[in-house]
Amino acid sequence: MVECLVVGIGGFIGSVCRYLIGLIPVREGWIFPVKTFLINIVGAFVIGMIAAATVKNSTLSPRLVLFLKVGVCGGFTTFSSFALETGDLIQSGNARLALLYAVLSMAAGVAAVFAGEAVIR
Repeated sequence: MVECLVVGIGGFIGSVCRYLIGLIPVREGWIFPVKTFLINIVGAFVIGMIAAATVKNSTLSPRLVLFLKVGVCGGFTTFSSFALETGDLIQSGNARLALLYAVLSMAAGVAAVFAGEAVIR
């Protein structure tokens, strides 16, 4: 039960941070979903750092790791928004931009995980 609270508190923090970033204005007429893209890449970088720190330092509290990885990062990043925005781009006739967004998100996300791990190593 404590683990559920730990994840819930972390999820609250991550979700509120994502919401606040969503309030940042972007240039009008910009079709590319830059905020979700950046949120997901930053989240991937941070979770990579956490994963590497966990391997490097076995004394980290499992609850702290759960709080950060599942709670904060899980609440902060958003695959559902990514999927919705990709679908919206396709439906609005921007299939090439949707493909670019999907490929960039996956490639940059994986690269960000490796970069986060490298920073900690």
